[in-house]
Amino acid sequence: MTKKVKSLAEQALFASAIFILFLLLFESRIVVPAWVQSIGRMHPLFLHFPIVILLLAMAMELFRFNAANSTNEFYRDFLTNLLLVGLLSAGITVIMGLFLSKEDGYSGQVLQWHKWTGVLLFYLSCFIYWSRTKSWYKAPLAKSTAILTVFLLVGAGHYGAVLTHGDDFISGPIMKQTEAEPVALDQAMVYKDVIKPIFEQKCVSCHNPEKLKGQLSMATEEALLKGGKSGKLFKPGDPKASLLLQRIHLSEEDKKHMPPKGKTQLTTDEMTLLALWVKGRPDFNEKVIDLPPSDSLRQLASSRFKSADPVQEIYRFAAADEEAVQKLNNDYRTIAPLAKGSPALAVNLYNQSTYSAEKLQELSDIKSQIVSLNLNKLPVKDADLKTISQFENLQRLDLNFTDVTGQNLKELARLPHLKSLTLSGTKVTYAHLQNQIRDFKSLQTVALWETKLTPSEIQQLQKAHKNITFIAGFKDDGSNPLTLNPPEIKNPSMVFDQSLALALHHPIKGVQIRYTTDGTEPDSIHSPVFNNKTVLTDRTTIKAKAYKDGWYGSSVATFDFFKSAYKPDSIILLQPLNRVHQADGPKSFFDRKLGTFNANSPAWANNWTGVRNNDMVVVSEFKKPITASSVALRIMIEEATGIFPPATVEVWGGTSPDQMKLLSTVKPKMPAKGDEHSLTNVTCTFKPQTVACLKVVAKPCTLPEWHGGKGKPGLVLVDEMFIN
Repeated sequence: MTKKVKSLAEQALFASAIFILFLLLFESRIVVPAWVQSIGRMHPLFLHFPIVILLLAMAMELFRFNAANSTNEFYRDFLTNLLLVGLLSAGITVIMGLFLSKEDGYSGQVLQWHKWTGVLLFYLSCFIYWSRTKSWYKAPLAKSTAILTVFLLVGAGHYGAVLTHGDDFISGPIMKQTEAEPVALDQAMVYKDVIKPIFEQKCVSCHNPEKLKGQLSMATEEALLKGGKSGKLFKPGDPKASLLLQRIHLSEEDKKHMPPKGKTQLTTDEMTLLALWVKGRPDFNEKVIDLPPSDSLRQLASSRFKSADPVQEIYRFAAADEEAVQKLNNDYRTIAPLAKGSPALAVNLYNQSTYSAEKLQELSDIKSQIVSLNLNKLPVKDADLKTISQFENLQRLDLNFTDVTGQNLKELARLPHLKSLTLSGTKVTYAHLQNQIRDFKSLQTVALWETKLTPSEIQQLQKAHKNITFIAGFKDDGSNPLTLNPPEIKNPSMVFDQSLALALHHPIKGVQIRYTTDGTEPDSIHSPVFNNKTVLTDRTTIKAKAYKDGWYGSSVATFDFFKSAYKPDSIILLQPLNRVHQADGPKSFFDRKLGTFNANSPAWANNWTGVRNNDMVVVSEFKKPITASSVALRIMIEEATGIFPPATVEVWGGTSPDQMKLLSTVKPKMPAKGDEHSLTNVTCTFKPQTVACLKVVAKPCTLPEWHGGKGKPGLVLVDEMFIN
């Protein structure tokens, strides 16, 4: 490293140390804008680099005063440069971490330990770097500070892992070796042994006292009853009105869907268990066997526990080669032992886009050890069943929502140990099952949710095959406790010029979508049924709900459509935008992309333009004059953060920029203290005018006396303008 580069790096290191100190001293007053949040979120990605560099540097520092190393110029220079690089990257990592900690959902003692061990690690490393050339810096001090640095590094990494993965992430493999024996059915508790494990596996990593996403903890019974920022988690006896069930049944693409996209999702059984638990009025002290024998929750939960007098299954085949198993594990396929020390393997395949029949054929080396195979929601064909039939010890097979039609089920009858077969959501028919199911030797359960089979046909199968349980759904009172996802919109944009064919969609087959355009909530009887023939010709608010027999109706989905008949040929801004809310400059006013409230969404940074200390002045010109009668601005209102409507909006028009007259002035209604945030239009109407140029002036208001920022200008945010 040249002297000039080293000098610049040392100056950057000193600046980083001062900046980190500033962030720590003024932490409570700092507000992190959206673009800085993105930098903060790179903290988990970037931190691995300084960890490796600093570990290597401390190892070298530990032996720096050895006779051979103390006189070695290359050793000394290399160590100095290595330590400097590690410190610079550590400083950047600490800054990113401090930004990330300002986001909602990060709190608690573990965060504080992670933060301060990381900060102390950085400043101790800085002390080593700037002291190591001093005469008083001797071998004992070098060794002790290097060892202390490594301890801090391990500690910061541990607390970071706890924040990200939970408090048993590191100790988990050790703890699993001493796990208690599986609970017997007669001792199993509904909450502790059925519901709580679902929360712990799928929810608690983000909803715990240390990482309080949405101000919701799901780690204790008291926290579950308390709820979070959005309200109570569930309404006892009413899954339809419970936030817990609503969120897990949202489309996975929805930002409010839980668990978030990319996390391990709840299975159908788990969602059903939660719905049944809420419907039965949650009791934290009830045993599974306290429920009536015919109760759906008891039936579904019972399969998870051993009987009071269990008979341990003994597998007579040898374990698979470990290297073969490791080689077959990848991003779209997981293979794991069914239990510790067991030769039996459970295989799960994922990702529709990567699936092919070859993925099954690749399992031939371990075909004797596979006892559980999960192909849920993959494009598995009837022809693939022949390959599956070669897994001679297979006991459980999940074909839910695959492309299997049932014509080749006879291939599976060759499996002598197959006990559980799930065919929900497939095209299997009564005829297929009637003709082939009798050939299965060990089959005990067949799941048939969402198939073409009628209840009477399933009853006929049950009568004919009493040794097999045919599952058509879990019902307490004749209705399926699951709630439908809300309808989705397929239109690429919610803004149109003259007319737009409405495109509503629902991912579940056979769902009826009912909608309204007058602001009322749609019902299942009087509201019109969506039939792909609705054409919008003006600004319209669509409210839609999904209905299907045997399901709870969905929550209301609201879609706002906007008409914008004219798009200018040129747009300019006469005054600067707020530096944080630049979007795509003047182009963003007519790009037909609408913003959202979510500051973490690309739609926030890319679509919202804003002003605070000056007017927003937008001039639009048209090569060919137009006849306009209104101009509307779509704005955000969030009084708690000082995002207010403009004090006034003026619209000027004329034949050229220097020949315009005032066409309309509007003073929007100001929000009251505590009002909910909203996205709304400020519309300026005027007599029809033929114009070639329009100027829109939005003047920020002064925040009222009751507001925390009283006397300061409010922030005006605009994402789109509509000229009609």
